[in-house]
Amino acid sequence: MVEIRPVQTDADYEAWREVRIAALPYERCSSVAELREQDRPGRLLLLAELDGKVVGHGLADRSAEPGRAVIAARVRPEARRQGVGTELLKALDQHAVAQGYNRGGCTIDDPGSVEFAGLFGFTETARQVEQVRAIGDEPQPPAPTTYRIVSVAERPELWAQAFEQVAQPTFPDMDVTPPLQVTAEEWAVEWINDPAAMFAALDGDDVIGVAGLMIDTDQPQRAEVAYTAVRREWRGQGVASTLKRTSMAWAAEHGITEIYTWTQEGNANMRRLNEHLGFRDGLVSINVRASLPLKFAE
Repeated sequence: MVEIRPVQTDADYEAWREVRIAALPYERCSSVAELREQDRPGRLLLLAELDGKVVGHGLADRSAEPGRAVIAARVRPEARRQGVGTELLKALDQHAVAQGYNRGGCTIDDPGSVEFAGLFGFTETARQVEQVRAIGDEPQPPAPTTYRIVSVAERPELWAQAFEQVAQPTFPDMDVTPPLQVTAEEWAVEWINDPAAMFAALDGDDVIGVAGLMIDTDQPQRAEVAYTAVRREWRGQGVASTLKRTSMAWAAEHGITEIYTWTQEGNANMRRLNEHLGFRDGLVSINVRASLPLKFAE
């Protein structure tokens, strides 16, 4: 028998994390502290138990895509095809509809999940390509002469400034329709997790670009590349490359042996930059979307 219940205690959060790590072992998972910090009205985390054992989890939340809810149901590989995912989807769908959403979706990475999602009306809308790079002996890049690079740990106030001066102007350049809508609060909590690993390019007192790493406490030898962007008027001057090389040098100094990033399939410029820096293509992730409420078999 499948039982669905909300995440409440630290032990529940850890159980939620364990499911995600089992389902997506190649992706960084937020810590318990990070998950608690991300809590907000309307956000729902669920656990699914089968015969008293946690085997699945769910997430319903506001998406950065306007008007869409994130609806993600994941089940441990050994517990699939027993109705767990369907029960999670029912609960997540009901919650999202109650929050006023008429569209939902998530990203999925394997054929079985694509087939499962299709049963409930989800269809593919876009793809993202994983790019991976081994970290070896990574020298610091030459110091730029027309701007300077600092870490957010040195200048914590720069992260909020970067939201206004870099993130908001560059979100429309991503291969995402409609453009992302991210609040300042979400930027402060969800787009950085170690200021020492995040870098800003400065022209005087203005932030002109950002890049860095999201640290993985479960796999400290790996890190995910954080949001990388440069203001339009500074593109073509090596700013993004210098920022990324700075973060790779930091990674080498801190025992990280591999970094990875997910890039929209249509974002050719960023993919080319990553390839130039030695990244190789890995997995492909599929964005799926569906109208809400979902249709379930009687």
